[in-house]
Amino acid sequence: MKTAVAPFAHEIPPTALDDVVAQLNDTYIEKGTPAFMRTVLALFSGGFATFALLYCVQPMMPVLSKEYGINAAQSSLILSVATALLAIGLLITGPISDSLGRKPVMVVALFGAALFTILGALMPNWQGVLVMRALVGLSLSGLAAVGMTYLSEEIHPKHIGLAMGLYIGGNAIGGMSGRLITGVLIDFVSWHMAMLVIGVLALIAATVFWKILPPSRNFRASQFNTRSLIDGFTVHFRDAGLPWLFLEGFLLMGSFVTLFNYIGYRLLAEPYGMSQAFVGLLSIVYLSGIYSSAKIGALADKLGRRKVLWGMILMMLVGIVLTLVTPLPVVVFGILLFTFGFFGAHSVASSWIGRRALKAKGQASSLYLFCYYVGSSVAGTLGGVFWHYGGWNGIGLFIGALLVVALLVALKLARLQALPGNVKA
Repeated sequence: MKTAVAPFAHEIPPTALDDVVAQLNDTYIEKGTPAFMRTVLALFSGGFATFALLYCVQPMMPVLSKEYGINAAQSSLILSVATALLAIGLLITGPISDSLGRKPVMVVALFGAALFTILGALMPNWQGVLVMRALVGLSLSGLAAVGMTYLSEEIHPKHIGLAMGLYIGGNAIGGMSGRLITGVLIDFVSWHMAMLVIGVLALIAATVFWKILPPSRNFRASQFNTRSLIDGFTVHFRDAGLPWLFLEGFLLMGSFVTLFNYIGYRLLAEPYGMSQAFVGLLSIVYLSGIYSSAKIGALADKLGRRKVLWGMILMMLVGIVLTLVTPLPVVVFGILLFTFGFFGAHSVASSWIGRRALKAKGQASSLYLFCYYVGSSVAGTLGGVFWHYGGWNGIGLFIGALLVVALLVALKLARLQALPGNVKA
């Protein structure tokens, strides 16, 4: 008679293995659950607040020029100092969140940015306003660098696309709303009051974010490793395509911010003489960008990024040329076309980063965003010099030159050999 042999200690019965798999799946947030709704609502609110705080100052620039007796380039510093500090912060807040946790860093970032915006509205001089705006940008880097990482860790992999889309939607709607609210308000109240309203709205969004975002369940603290950071930089800058994509981010964002920094100056002057409220309402063109970022992204998945990117940049070029003519409907259509092309191009370029980077993908994305926001700061302020000496024709020349370089970069990227597994990259 045979004696039954007990399984070895390291053997796991099938039912126990199923339990282990179920437990692992339970750590992810599934679509349709209350936790999923709380997460996407929180990140939508956070993205909304981030970009509303960042770009709410653009419609104010002509008003600031008059109040402080400064030129357009100096006035643009109210945005440029924020985006410059945000770019620098992107390189440090990610590693900080690796040690301290995702949610604490994002919560502190949002509350800090909201409070610094409120303080900026109360500053008695231009220098104080710029200091507060710099602190706003540095604070916002905490959410910009960590938000997507949190989603990729906590949301079930099969639902990440939806969650990311809602988060990016919050970003775009926040950028549009920040411009729209302040652009309309400053026709009726002071810019101080308009900025105060945005700060209070952001404070409410930060409170919602803090209260409803679930704590991290899959985060594992790690120590900052300088060696791995340097190795990541080396790998990315030796790649045949990634440095060109980083440059593309600089050129695209530099062009986009320059147009919206100075279009208000043109439309407020003759022959248009538009009101501040009308200039603020132009932010509605962002709706075309919200549509194009998803639509062109899907088209790039189907046809390949190398076939789509240059077409979007060419559309931006056509748009900026149309803004050089006088009839207002043509100018507005040019801005609409330019915005559609920008969001489509940015969607293609940023998604190409993830497909091109074989290692340290998060660091590659941070480098792209770093160049993206440096482009906003450098080109956005430099455009003021072209406005001063050449008016809108000078702006058109400057943006056109940036886009011609961007088009050449896109054509170079189109000739790159695809990496293994990236058939339609």
